Amino acid sequence: MSYPLDPLDRNILSCLQEDAEQSLDEIARKTGSSKTPVWNRIRKMKQAGVIRRLTALLSPAALGLEACFFVLIRTSEHDAAWQAQFLQTLQARPEVLEAHRLAGDIDYILKVQVKNAAAYDAFYQALIANVKIFNVTALLSMEEIKSTTMLPLEQA
Repeated sequence: MSYPLDPLDRNILSCLQEDAEQSLDEIARKTGSSKTPVWNRIRKMKQAGVIRRLTALLSPAALGLEACFFVLIRTSEHDAAWQAQFLQTLQARPEVLEAHRLAGDIDYILKVQVKNAAAYDAFYQALIANVKIFNVTALLSMEEIKSTTMLPLEQA
């Protein structure tokens, strides 16, 4: 169930998505409100799960993690035990940034950020050692064209 957002909520969320380190005073100034209502709305949106958490976005390249792979997985296993083992394996691997279960010919897609191809191979070997997979296709991202964590609030 979606949370009802009014224009002030959307403006507050836009400010937080742009820079969550902004002070309440700065957000209040940008949204035309005052500090206490801004704080109350942020608190309510946190309680409602609209704001999951505030975090820092790091540069993979600055950390030496220059290879991004999109991993397409097909499996012939669909039982609960396999899915639990697969989820546990993914949760234990910090290089897996995203994992999605898909409709269609591919069952799962992973976004994996690693240092290089050798690091990807180590990830791949660990993955197939822990779970039975029918087919794995890895696609190396040559260039990141767009990456954002900012959700389109005008559509919310």
